[in-house]
This record gives sequence, C-alpha cells and structure tokens, in this order.
Amino acid sequence: VQLQASGGGLVQPGGSLRLSCAASGSIFSINVMGWYRQAPGKQRELVADITSGGKPKYTDSVKGRFTISRDNAKNTVYLQMNSLKPEDTAVYYCNFAPNYSGRRGMDYWGKGTLVTVSS
Repeated sequence: VQLQASGGGLVQPGGSLRLSCAASGSIFSINVMGWYRQAPGKQRELVADITSGGKPKYTDSVKGRFTISRDNAKNTVYLQMNSLKPEDTAVYYCNFAPNYSGRRGMDYWGKGTLVTVSS
C-alpha cells in the first residue's frame, strides 16, 4: 500500500487547512485510515482516524475543530482542520491499516506533511 499525502503548509492561528491522503496498491476493503502527528521533541500521536464503515475517532485536543472524512471509492481520507492553534504545529502522517475480523493488520505510513500554525 502506498500513501500520498498533500495539503500541509503555513497558516495563521484561527485559520484552516485541509489534508488529503490517497491510498493505492493492494487495499483490503475493511480498513482504517487516519492521521497522526509528531511535534518537535514529542512522540507521534493519533489525531483522528476513520473506519471504512465511516466511524470516526478523534483525540480530545482536536474535537470540535477537526473533521475526518473519507471517500472509499477513491481510497482517500481527508482531514479538515479549522480554528488551528500554534500547538497544532507538527508533521502530519497519513496512516492505513487493514482490519481482519477485528484485528488490526500492518500499518502503512505516508511521508509526512508539515503543518505550521504561526502568525
């Protein structure tokens, strides 16, 4: 599975950005796609993910500000980020994992895209 992410950049506090990530290759239809982020000096953390059935999950710090969605026909996941804060600054990584009867399979990662929130 290959993941191609796009949409990072520089934005002012309070602004918005939309990340996209398209998966290609051997894609098991039952899966979860999501976004993780890693800020300087910190561990990588889950931002949000969404199952192929459309069930989303968010880390508490982005609830109400970020929205994850996906287009299964295009094998693409989106992350709409609104009301961005400086603490959202990080490298964002797209993630894909198949789900085999409730058991998470191998994780695939895209190259990170940098999101910088600064005035």
